Amino acid sequence: MSEPIDSPDVPQPTRAGGGPLRHTRAKGEPRFPDGPKADPAGSHFERRIRSFQPRRSRVTAGQADALQRLWPKWGLDIDGQRVIDLAELFGADLPVVLEIGFGMGEATAQMAAEDPGTGILAVDVHTPGQGNLLNLADRNGLSNIRVGNGDAIILLREMLPPESLSGLRVYFPDPWPKKRHHKRRLIQPEFLNLVATRLKPGGLVHCATDWEPYAEQMLEVLSAHPDFENTQPDGGYAPRPGFRPLTRFEGQGLDKGHVVNDLLFRRVQHRDQHAPGD
Repeated sequence: MSEPIDSPDVPQPTRAGGGPLRHTRAKGEPRFPDGPKADPAGSHFERRIRSFQPRRSRVTAGQADALQRLWPKWGLDIDGQRVIDLAELFGADLPVVLEIGFGMGEATAQMAAEDPGTGILAVDVHTPGQGNLLNLADRNGLSNIRVGNGDAIILLREMLPPESLSGLRVYFPDPWPKKRHHKRRLIQPEFLNLVATRLKPGGLVHCATDWEPYAEQMLEVLSAHPDFENTQPDGGYAPRPGFRPLTRFEGQGLDKGHVVNDLLFRRVQHRDQHAPGD
């Protein structure tokens, strides 16, 4: 595996006297006029229990610059108002995998660099991470990354055509450890029903978590779903595949004795289904 892609060291704008330059927004002024919207889907869709919490924490000057400069080129606001053509979005007819939740984007950028023939549609609601991933893509010439902002459920349900994805990646999602919050976990039967309609037959669902009770639930739910089959002959967890980089966060957890479980399930084609064009 190649060397990890580091976050870009972007010079920070300064004001006279050497302090950081800060822009004071007027009331009602968008935070990023040409960048990701705070709530792209607005009130167009029903309110429901969500598996994520929007996080628009502190953004560095370099991240803000990337959001302003690169969002019109590589960004996608998930507004649910149109069905997107992935070949048009990526500017090439690539197999596309959807990654839900990418943190600061280092692992996503590394996977894109090592597999330039695959498009990665990476979705998150963390504004600093969006800016950082755009910076990484720009710095390393990674034209096979697109950054989605908003609710991945709306993207899957409203904006992606049937059988348009070659894979789904969900790495270290929020485990919602309290029992009363388990309903917020992303990997649920209803979610997999939706995913199954958007994955091509043979498409790979790859999940990873360091929360063992969540791993057990993922294994149970995926194993029970008729549209997915475990790639492991023993029906258990998979070794970490070489294409998933070992992140700093994961390495720190392993050093503390945490157990990380990978799950690799394949979208099956039933006998009564036919491939497009048959």
